[in-house]
This record gives sequence, structure tokens and C-alpha cells, in this order.
Amino acid sequence: MKVLVIGSGGREHALAWRLSQSSRVQCVYVAPGNGGTALDTQLKTVPYATPEELAEFARREDIGITVVGPEAPLAAGVVDLFRERGLKIFGPTKAAAQLESSKDYAKAFMMRHKIPTARYQTFTDPVHAHAYIDQEGAPIVVKADGLAAGKGVVVAMTPEEAHDAVDAMLGGNSPGDGALGAGGVSNQSRVVIEEFLTGEEASFIVMSDGRNVLTMATSQDHKRLQDNDVGPNTGGMGAYSPAPIVTPALHNRILKEVILPTINGMAADGIVYTGFLYAGLMIGPGEDATRPLKTLEFNCRMGDPETQPIMMRVKSDLFDAIEHAVEGTLDQADIVWDRRTALGVVMAAHNYPGTPRSGDVISGLPAAAEDCMVFHAGTTLENGTLKTSGGRVLCVTALGDSVRMAQDRAYKAVSAIQFDGAQYRSDIGWRALKPSQQRK
Repeated sequence: MKVLVIGSGGREHALAWRLSQSSRVQCVYVAPGNGGTALDTQLKTVPYATPEELAEFARREDIGITVVGPEAPLAAGVVDLFRERGLKIFGPTKAAAQLESSKDYAKAFMMRHKIPTARYQTFTDPVHAHAYIDQEGAPIVVKADGLAAGKGVVVAMTPEEAHDAVDAMLGGNSPGDGALGAGGVSNQSRVVIEEFLTGEEASFIVMSDGRNVLTMATSQDHKRLQDNDVGPNTGGMGAYSPAPIVTPALHNRILKEVILPTINGMAADGIVYTGFLYAGLMIGPGEDATRPLKTLEFNCRMGDPETQPIMMRVKSDLFDAIEHAVEGTLDQADIVWDRRTALGVVMAAHNYPGTPRSGDVISGLPAAAEDCMVFHAGTTLENGTLKTSGGRVLCVTALGDSVRMAQDRAYKAVSAIQFDGAQYRSDIGWRALKPSQQRK
């Protein structure tokens, strides 16, 4: 069977790579792909991006199943279009994708269905937003309502930082002036301002067919740009799987308190949720049965860079599970996981998460191996030369019998890769290590 993966990032490279391992998959196309998918002899990169182009390609090439990677095509309704044309596709509809495309929609949904989340208010008027910040103080979290490629969240440690974030998202003079605030259900700019939560973050991802869920391996992302979780928020500077903080008891609580109420709540609202569902969680201190558990955000897709280590740990046929999800029989599916730890280090371009520089030549990439893979995101292949073309350039991902072994293997590969302006954290996985085990 032929499979199409939509997207151009590291998540899509990892999904396509893993799907290509299936004995039932004849060919995996990636649209539009990147330099890494172009170099991968197991994949075929095709230059299509719009829902119309993608649907026509899927029809013409007799694609068996399409898998949607990033959020933008989901928000644009690519799943709706494919289904209208009788094409099989794995992902949520445009209505369901509002859980990610509008922070305000997601927060109201969680409140309505009693899913634990931070206290919040939504604003379209910067004057009222600034007044709320003055009332609440800092630290406080300011979120652009719409899609912002992982960079629309400001964790403001001072009131000044919060006020600056509101000005950037809403503009300082009148409602709707901001560049980042436009949400998924309206073109009007909005910001969500919510209480600051403390604890440890974890990523919990499932597949859903609308009734049943299949849990993916747990993982933990590293959002801040620099070591020790300082610097600006990014789309993610690295991740590892499994996340030790998600114990079996917490795993069951997350399913009961967050995931199932979300799937059932969508159905109660008249929306059948199919596809990947990602819950970003803040887990507070205490005993597992009672420790605070709050939902920070929903993504209607696999996380990036969490996908890369998660895909490294898949030992069974991922295509089988996705096919069951598309057919509505996910209760008959299972995924076998490698017991080892997988850890991915993101190498980012100069000036990321600001406007990244493109065109820097990349060299020193290691050969693909069973225990170490380099997944591409912001790369392009120009006349046989690999160059940077985006903010997060590569995710160097390795397996190891322990977190430290996976970390050492990944950073050994990172040290061999070169491009001007490369930046990366040196402490990915630090929360899972004792102080004596951490990298110096």
C-alpha cells in the first residue's frame, strides 16, 4: 500500500521513516518534505502543499492512507476535504482541530467538560489585558490565541514581560492590532492570560478513532532555548522517552481525568475526534494519587520533537495501528515499545527562535544506524548540498539502555555535525538524571 505523510518537519521525517519499515507499505511519499526526506532512499518527496493539491495527488497515485503531521493543514480542513472525496486520512477535522488552533476554544472546552487546567481569562482589548496583568502580577503566562509554530507562549516572570507580550500579540492601541493573536475561529486577535503553574511538564500522546484510544510512549519536551530551562520559549529544543515522572498510577489518572473526557467531550459537542491527540501537562509535587495535574495545552497532532524519540522506540508495525484508527477498530491495535530510552537533541539555526538564518551548509552527518538517527526539519537540498532552511534544523536522536547512555550517544553525533551558527542545549534529559549523572 502507498502512504502519504503531509508535512516538512522533523516529526514528519520520523513518522515517514517509521512507516517505511512496515512490510505492508510499498512506498511512503512526503509532501513537501525537506532535505532529509529527499536524501532518504526509502522515501519519496513530492512538492505539494495545499489541501487541493494533496487530495488530487492522493487520488491520482491511489494512496491508501494519508497521515497529517503538522497543525496548519488540519486547521485548513485537509481532513474534511479528503473525506469528502472518499480518501482515507488520519487526523482530526477542522472543527476538532480548534482544540489547537484556538487557545480560547480549548480553555472554554476544558472548563465546560471539567478537564483540569489553569485559571485564565481571554482578551481582545489590550487595555483590559494590561489591567488584568496589573491585577494578577507575575509570574503569569500570555498565549496568542491562534497557531504560532510553538512560539506564541510567553512565560512572563515580570509584569513588564507580560505587558510586552500583550503588545506583541494584540498591539498597544486598539483591539485586533497584534500579529500573533488571531485564533482558529475568528480573524480577530485574542490572547489567553493564565495563571503560572509550577511542577514538571510531560507530554502525553494518544491515537483516537473517535471512540477508542491507544496510548503512545510518554515523553518530555524541553521548551526553553538554553540549558537549565532558561531563555525564551521555543518549539522544543529536545525530548526523551519514556518520561519517568509519568508513573503507572499517573498514566491511569491522565487517561481518566484528561484524555477520555476530551474524546468524550468532543463527541458530546457533536465532533468525532480522530487522529493524534497531544496533551501537554504540568505535574505538581506530591503523591501520585493526589498530586496536582493540569492541562497546559492540546495539540491535534504528534509533538515535535517528541515524535522523534517516540518513533525510535516503536518496535511493531505503526502502519497497522494507524489503519485500525482509520477503520474505527483501534481497540484491536497495539504498539510494542523498545524498553530502552530514546533521546533527541535539536540543533537550531542562528538567531532561533527569532528570524533564523538560512543557507548555511551542513556537514558531518553520521550514517543512519539502528541506535542513532538524524531527523531533518529545517533543511533543503540544493544541487546535492544540504543547507539550513528553518529554525529547528535537525533532531539528533539516539537509543540507550539508560538516559545517560542515550544522551552520550546523541551528543557524540551532535559534536560531529557542523553548520555556521548552530545552537543546541547540552542538558537534554537532565530531569531524569541524578545530579551526579548530569553532563558537565
